[in-house]
Parts: sequence; C-alpha cells; structure tokens
Amino acid sequence: MDNHHDLVWENCLKVIRDNVPSISFRTWFEPIIPLKVNRNILTIQVPSPFFYEYLEEQYIDILSKTLRKELGTEAKLEYNVVMENNGFSGIKPYTVNFPGKSKSEPRNKPVQLPSDSGGNTIKNPFVIPGIKKLHIDPQLCPDKTFSNFVEGDCNRLARSAGLAVADKPGGTAFNPLFLYSDSGLGKTHLAQAIGIEVKDKYPEKTVLYVDANKFSNQFVESIRNNNRNDFLHFYQMIDVLIIDDVHDFAGKEKTQDIFFHIFNHLHQTGKQLILTSDKPPVELQGMEQRLLSRFKWGLSADMQTPDFDTRISILKQKVYNDGIEIPEDVLETLATHITTNVRELEGALINLLAQSTLNRREITNDLARQVIDRLVKNSKREISISNIQKVVCDYFNIQLDQLQVKTRKREIVQARQVAMFFSKSMTKASLATIGSQIGGKDHATVLHACKTVNNLIETDKRFMQSIREIEKKLKV
Repeated sequence: MDNHHDLVWENCLKVIRDNVPSISFRTWFEPIIPLKVNRNILTIQVPSPFFYEYLEEQYIDILSKTLRKELGTEAKLEYNVVMENNGFSGIKPYTVNFPGKSKSEPRNKPVQLPSDSGGNTIKNPFVIPGIKKLHIDPQLCPDKTFSNFVEGDCNRLARSAGLAVADKPGGTAFNPLFLYSDSGLGKTHLAQAIGIEVKDKYPEKTVLYVDANKFSNQFVESIRNNNRNDFLHFYQMIDVLIIDDVHDFAGKEKTQDIFFHIFNHLHQTGKQLILTSDKPPVELQGMEQRLLSRFKWGLSADMQTPDFDTRISILKQKVYNDGIEIPEDVLETLATHITTNVRELEGALINLLAQSTLNRREITNDLARQVIDRLVKNSKREISISNIQKVVCDYFNIQLDQLQVKTRKREIVQARQVAMFFSKSMTKASLATIGSQIGGKDHATVLHACKTVNNLIETDKRFMQSIREIEKKLKV
C-alpha cells in the first residue's frame, strides 16, 4: 500500500492525541511527516535536530507503545532529521530500537586553558583578579526560579526547552537556546531560572549570567588594562553562559569579535549558551553574519504577550508568594486593563498594595481603577499591536475581528496591511509576532505589507493623508 505509512502514523496519532496535552500535540506531533514503512520500521521526518532530541526525551514511551501496536513487538522508528548546522543543509537519519536510544549523547568536555593562564586561577572581571573558578558568583537572582515562572500558551515552548537545557546543559540540540520577546515578557526570568536549576542539579558547574552591556564594558576595560587574554580565558571557563539582551552587541564590532571566539570555544567543548534578545536572529541589525548564523544553530523560542488566563495566573502567584489576599474581581480588573507587559502588571499590583496599606483603604475595584488610571497618566503610554489594530479598524470603519479573517476583500486587506505597517514602525515587536497577532500571518507577509504601504504613500496622496491621520490618533 502506497499510503501504508500514513495509515500507521494516523493510528499512532489517535492514541497519542488522547494521552498528551493539546498544546504539546500541536507543537511536537503535528509537524511530523511520515515518509515510509519498510517491514517493521516507520520513517518519520522532523523539522530540526531539537525535535528529535525532545521527542526522545519526553515521548519515547508513548511512541514505542503505539508503534508496537501497529507494527509488532519488533517495531523500530527511524527519524529523518533536517540538519542546518555549520553550513550543512540536508537529512540525517537516526534509528531508534525500542526501548532506548541509539544516538550517542554529547558530553561536557573539560576546557583546556592556555598555559599562561595560571591553571584554574583566573582574573575575574566581576570581582577581583585571582578568584578561583569554583568561587565565581553566577550573578543570578534567587527569586527567578521555574516555580515562580507562570506557564501559558505564550511561553510553553520556551519553558519546555529551558527545562530540557537545565536537565542536560550542553547535552541537547538547544545550544544555543535563543529566547526572544518584547520587553517585560519574562525572557530574563526564564534564562535565570535555567541557571538556578543547573546550579541546583550540578553544583560543580560554573554558571554565569551577564547582560550584554556589562559584557561590553568589561571587554573595553580589559583592553584599557591590557589584559584582553585574561578576559577571554575567564569566559572560556564557564559551563553555562547566559547573555541577556544580546541585541545590545549591535554595531560593536570588537565586542562581537571577542564573543564570536568565546561562543565557538564554549560550543565546541560541549558547554551551554543561553541568549536573550528583543528580536529573533533573522531580524537583528548591526550584527556580523557569522555570529547570526551561530545564533540559529540551536532553538530560537518566541515568548509572546500572555493571554488573560495567564495574566490572572501571574497575579495569583504573586499574591500567593507575598501571602496576601485580594478579591478575584480586583485581579480580573488588573488583568483586563494591563495586557502587554508582565512587568507592568506586577508593578500595578505592588502599587495597589502600597495605596491600600499607606492610605488604609480596602482593596476594591474602584481603588484598582484609580491605580491603573494613575499609572497610565504618569507613564509614557506604550503603543501596542492591539491598540494599533483598534485605531486602524475605527478609522476604516470595520470590525476588529475582521482583521483575523481570511479574505481578499480590498478594504480588509488594506486595513490589515496598515496595521502591520504601524506595528513595525511604532513597536519593538518582531515581524513574526506582528504577523501572528494580525491575521495569523508569517514575517514575509508583514514585510510585503510594509513595502506595499510605503509604495502607496509615495504614489497616492489620499492614502498618504489617511496614514498621517491614523498616526496622529495613535500618538494621542
């Protein structure tokens, strides 16, 4: 039967679908393509090496049970893994004989330091020269743990990958693990949670968190003091290196060059790199291409704006941790009005508690609304993708949900393109994030929309006037 592999895999999926959460099924099983069945071997194609790693780690039991049911007790599973690392693009097969795995696991290898580095005594740019490796402060905030990180649809893939890295740092395909999102959505928290988990599980490993600006300043200082090699040797000794806001390397050629050498050394010796940014690698500007290509070697995980249920969970966790009782409807008021930024959401809760304590007022919806109004009035209001969509829809006199509908109606398509244009120019959101929130489109569609709007601005005076009027409304 030509379609025997499709039938076998569909029967497996019927069982798997009932035994894993729906979001996990969509993330890890829907992208799989069955290729062929040869006797008792089913061959499936997965889109990247990290898929293979994760399926093996998390779902090997359910895969073996379902496949044995379909192909017998001697069933085997062969993966065709799409490889795109180190300039190679192609298919690499792995065969799994149930139970167990045939793939050899990467191992952490010892770093060989140059002989003039003084053994394992190094110059530590964080404290003073001469601190031993085992005494390096990881620079982690103890509160930023996995237990304090609220999981939702907006961050589930990133969190799952983070747990896998923490369990086996340097030993998964998630290397580097590249976390990206708008500001205030939890990427720093998640990156530090990984570091804390690694230190708990592997106390002997050297973990270090540093933001990109601090790294750059340390490098400049090392050049000024003529100890560039000490700086390099220090970072080459780290087992798990976490660089926050790596987009701040943009335009700093010498900093990028030194980080390129550190990255290569750590990656080649089986050490773990975790990077965060406000944009995915493909959208980073002012970065060397050789560095960008390395950022793509592992997994790039998007962390999006939390939905209402996740925002409620974040507030409840914060209240529980602080040992405070707040009425459910008050939490709902906060979660309804503060939608784009977890940091602002937690700030509003702290402000509400302060107002209640200092003024001896009961925590009510009225007090919550006063706090929200004051925060909005006293802070520079940040334009969000949702606000842009509302203003654009009001201007073109269409319903908000029409932007999400698949249609070729000219007025809907143009409104969607205008919303994408302003989202790109007035927010820090990535093209992928913009597309996902406006019609479920990809980044290429957003780029095309922006180009179309720019062309119309140059050629159509009436359209250009419309753009100016919308821009005024957005800046009010």
